[in-house]
Amino acid sequence: MHTEAPARVLCTDCGVSRGADPRQCGQACQFIHPDYASLETRVHGRPRDPARPDELFFGPFERMVQAALKAPRAGAQWTGITTRLGERLLETGQVDAVLAMGADPTDRWRPLPRLVTDAADMVHCRGMRMGYAPLLSLLDEARARGLRRLAVIGVPCQIYPLRALEPTLGFESLTVIGIPCSDNTTTENFHTFLSLLTPAPETVTYLEFRADYHVEMRFQDGRVRLIPFLKLPLSTLPSDFFPLTCRACVDYTNALADLTVGYMGGRGEQWVVVRNPRGQAVFDLLGDEVRVREPTSAGKRASAVKGFLANIERAAGGLPMRTMPDWARPIVAWMMPRTGPRGLEFARTRVEMKALEAVVTLRHRFPKRVRAMIPPHLWSLVEPYGLTPGPDERA
Repeated sequence: MHTEAPARVLCTDCGVSRGADPRQCGQACQFIHPDYASLETRVHGRPRDPARPDELFFGPFERMVQAALKAPRAGAQWTGITTRLGERLLETGQVDAVLAMGADPTDRWRPLPRLVTDAADMVHCRGMRMGYAPLLSLLDEARARGLRRLAVIGVPCQIYPLRALEPTLGFESLTVIGIPCSDNTTTENFHTFLSLLTPAPETVTYLEFRADYHVEMRFQDGRVRLIPFLKLPLSTLPSDFFPLTCRACVDYTNALADLTVGYMGGRGEQWVVVRNPRGQAVFDLLGDEVRVREPTSAGKRASAVKGFLANIERAAGGLPMRTMPDWARPIVAWMMPRTGPRGLEFARTRVEMKALEAVVTLRHRFPKRVRAMIPPHLWSLVEPYGLTPGPDERA
């Protein structure tokens, strides 16, 4: 494995460039010339269907549910569905290994790829990490060890190249559990962010951006703190805190996974998007360990999305983002969980915001890449907000 990834402007270090053939980046990278329709057809049997409106937002799916483990796992994010799925795949012998993310032994927040062959070791992959991690660099090791049936748990910019290269990898089977992603940053930047939230960042054991407009923090002494989004010190972060790759990403919901497990549409529970029969078979492994109910939707997203668009357009033009007066923040922070977009409408809100950000960012920073990087379905999401493709922008 190559120890360093080549320096590229749009790169999340998924691990392909660290493998035996770094040139594969050219055919696999999400940030060069993605082809979601073709890969969705190969993986799910069809591309997203415009006649099913939520597929424009979330990608192809057979079923969406809210879910929670009846017995939450200690140290897990939410109740631990994702790592429990990895355990069940290993316990039932359906895979030889799970490729997932653990923690660096020197820093609990720094991600470190792990190739797990014993279900008991999935405990080391519980919880959230922040930072780039070359997950796919371990594909070569998996093949060298003779592992034929592989499960992979990853974020969209890891799963897209995995799917693009899948026909050439030589595995007997590949099972993909996707995690939605809402912007990454370096581990060092994340430590800075924690230090802005608490005077004792080293005591934080858990952090989660929740769908009720709060960040949840847990501490070593058992304390739990909820911070409204509007009270986060985001305006003090440097302009490059979130990298260009995240601001130009067009796959927020991990549309190429067999099933996606995240928070956005869950309203206090996890949101599971089952995309194909393989994904359903994996989810069925939880049996009666999991509590399931239909997702709900409430509120309207239009005004929030329009406000977000105005701010990112100001930022792209070099102007400071508009901020809310301090006196209004407690009022709006109280109202948002009660009247703002909730459930699936919250998920649609975040997807539209990310779609708008991708178009605005690419037009400002890489205008020649808009045509290649913005898939046709994304224009359908941004057109209601006045962003339409120019003559040289539609693929």
